[in-house]
Amino acid sequence: MRVAVVSDIHSNLHALEAVLAAIDLEAPDELWCLGDLVGYGPRPNECCAAVAERADVCLGGNHDLAVRGTIDLEEFGGEAAVAAKWTRDVLAPEAQELLDRLEPTGAAHGVALYHGSARDPIWEYVLTDASAVATFELTDAPLVLVGHSHVALKILQSGDELEGAVAPAGTEVAVDGVRALLNPGSVGQPRDGDPRAAYLLLDLDAQRASFSRVEYDVERTQHEIRDAGLPELLAARLELGL
Repeated sequence: MRVAVVSDIHSNLHALEAVLAAIDLEAPDELWCLGDLVGYGPRPNECCAAVAERADVCLGGNHDLAVRGTIDLEEFGGEAAVAAKWTRDVLAPEAQELLDRLEPTGAAHGVALYHGSARDPIWEYVLTDASAVATFELTDAPLVLVGHSHVALKILQSGDELEGAVAPAGTEVAVDGVRALLNPGSVGQPRDGDPRAAYLLLDLDAQRASFSRVEYDVERTQHEIRDAGLPELLAARLELGL
């Protein structure tokens, strides 16, 4: 069983299309999405349609829940709140129906899936040893996938030993005989210093994972953000991966 994993698309259609094209070359058996299809970016409806067509499993992230109305926009601030309100105004009925079905947790083939963490699937970023240990303690699954932080990450636990690091493109991880927590990084708004769109490939039979990045037309997305009247910061940060 080979699985492609994506997360944090954030309405960036051109990044999503580039990732899906790269994934097609790998011909995985399934595609999983860890949430935040919308928010920040300019093409929410098209991104929702693409994920609805392609994903075998899809979670809902905090931005998805805010746009659909489960989370009050007062819990967001600055550019995130502006973008969420704009997305609500342009969201098509089909996209709304998709978001309404999504939950921030899931499981597939023995793998635990969370948008944020096991302790707080909506809001917690797994970026520290303490947050990783808490998630390991709250699930029995040997392999855990999370999104939300927009940082490609690998954390391995063997006995009392914990090893964690950012996972740049090309990182290969053996997950046999250890517990592993992996974040594929963000498709549409990376924040680990690499502006390329991120995704993860899992081989559940071989117990291996590989982190990948792909170039996309950043300038085109930036133009669309500006044309939509969304905050300039959301366009500027894309070329920096921050």
